[in-house]
Amino acid sequence: MSENKPVLVSDFFAEHAKDIEKILQRAVNQALLMHKQLGNPIATWQDGKVVIVPPEEIVILSDVT
Repeated sequence: MSENKPVLVSDFFAEHAKDIEKILQRAVNQALLMHKQLGNPIATWQDGKVVIVPPEEIVILSDVT
């Protein structure tokens, strides 16, 4: 039985950078949405310091597809 496995070449990530970026952005957006829905804060980095963002202040991007 033959399987169709992708062939990884040295420039695979460079060739697919835009697609990878979209996938990662969607994953981050989903994680932020989950935190917000469950009422959990998130930690982020701001002005050289760790800042805790309460769930009601978490921004969910609507244009991530």
